[in-house]
Amino acid sequence: MRSSINKGVIATSDRQITLYYNSRSRIGKQALAYAKTHGLPIEEVDILKTPLTGTQITELAGRLGIKINELVNQEHYKYRKKFTAKCFSSEDWITMIQNHPEIMKQPIALRGERTVLVNTPTDIIRI
Repeated sequence: MRSSINKGVIATSDRQITLYYNSRSRIGKQALAYAKTHGLPIEEVDILKTPLTGTQITELAGRLGIKINELVNQEHYKYRKKFTAKCFSSEDWITMIQNHPEIMKQPIALRGERTVLVNTPTDIIRI
């Protein structure tokens, strides 16, 4: 199986799901558990342990069809505590995600050309 991280470019496979998630988030843990209990072939990427590159962050946003700033959960308590202004450059948003990965919306599941922002654990079967 190919790795989902390859020199800053995201590689995917139709044979497995790559799940970008925060191992401390409830929804991230639930999505991972749901995938495993349903026997889905999965590669885990814990964004707290595996820092994302700017290229990977940009690609994830592009695959989801959203702007980079839309990858940030602006309701997250750490975002609200640390940041007040909402007008940042793309590079600023990337730096925020890299320095505070817990503020990134997740989990994000990829399989082949499909990418889904998982809002409920069962969303992972849509991929």
